[in-house]
Amino acid sequence: MPKGQPVAVPNDGLTTRQRRNRPLLMVHTGAMKGKSTAAFGMALRAWNQGWNIGVFQFVKSAKWKVGEESAFKALGRLHASTGEGGPVEWHKMGEGWSWARKSGTEEDHAADAVEGWREIQRRLAAEAHDLYVLDEFTYLMKWGWIDVDEVVDTLVHRPGHQYVVITGRDAHPKLLAAADLAAEMTKLKHPMDAGQKGQRGIEW
Repeated sequence: MPKGQPVAVPNDGLTTRQRRNRPLLMVHTGAMKGKSTAAFGMALRAWNQGWNIGVFQFVKSAKWKVGEESAFKALGRLHASTGEGGPVEWHKMGEGWSWARKSGTEEDHAADAVEGWREIQRRLAAEAHDLYVLDEFTYLMKWGWIDVDEVVDTLVHRPGHQYVVITGRDAHPKLLAAADLAAEMTKLKHPMDAGQKGQRGIEW
């Protein structure tokens, strides 16, 4: 895309404005770090536009207070008090409907994951958010806990003007085929290769 211009313009009957504002399904996958970070960067820009943001974390520990969570909750409070930006909801495993890696069988975890996905479906049907961040969502399909075809059908046929970004390794080929934007984070170098663990301010 030289200078931000599309390489080709399809003959789809849409105006430039209509095509530009078409809501996107986006997937960030690959082995390297940065998938969630990039998605949260999108969410930050969307918040600045006044969009309603819904973040749904499916795998990271409920006890792990990631920096983005604290920042977005603060932005949500700022919006509530001043009207600046947009509203923010942040849900993660161990809270409300979402699932957790806790005591229980594989079937228990799978059932909880399905209920988490059902909540996403309900919100999409109700057009609850402008941007959905489904963080680490690819694993639920990889483990066979939710049906890939159902996920793709729901996302492709979501109503209204709703953007969705999904993160996680090993994204299913059907999900990638359905996506408008698919990025793979490829590792070239990582500090862990030299025995260095995660750092405050970088990983959390």
